Amino acid sequence: MYPYIFSLHLLAATVWTGGHLVLALTVLPRALRRRNPQVLLDFEQGYEKLGMPALALQVASGLWMALQLVPDWGHWLRPETGLERAVALKLALLASTALIAAHARLRVIPTLSARTLPLMAWHVAAVTLLSVGFVLTGISFRYGGL
Repeated sequence: MYPYIFSLHLLAATVWTGGHLVLALTVLPRALRRRNPQVLLDFEQGYEKLGMPALALQVASGLWMALQLVPDWGHWLRPETGLERAVALKLALLASTALIAAHARLRVIPTLSARTLPLMAWHVAAVTLLSVGFVLTGISFRYGGL
C-alpha cells in the first residue's frame, strides 16, 4: 500500500510545488510589471481547482506515511531521530503554509489592488519557498531524515 500512497503524494507535490513555482516565476512578475492584480486572480481561479485538492491529498497521504514511519505521534512533537525530525519539519512547514495562506485568503486577496500587490507577492514567495522546503525535506526521508 505504501508505494501507492507515496506515488499519490509525489504527484500531488508536483502539482502544488510546480504550480507555485509557475506562479512565483512567471505569473507574479507579469502582474507586478503591469501592476495588475487580475493577472494573479485569473491564475489563482484556474489553479485553485487543481492545487487545493493536491494539497489536501498531500496532507492526507503525508500524515498516513508519517504514521507508518513514526507510529508514535508524541515523537512528531519531540523528535529524536532523523525521521522524527523530518516529520516534525514537514508539520512545521504545513503549519506555516496554512497561516500564510489563511492570511492571504482572508486579509490580502479580498482587498487586492495594484497598491497591495507587493504584499501579495511576499505571500506568494513565502508559500513557494515553503513548498520547495516540503520537497527538500521529503527527499531527506530517503536517506533517514534530518
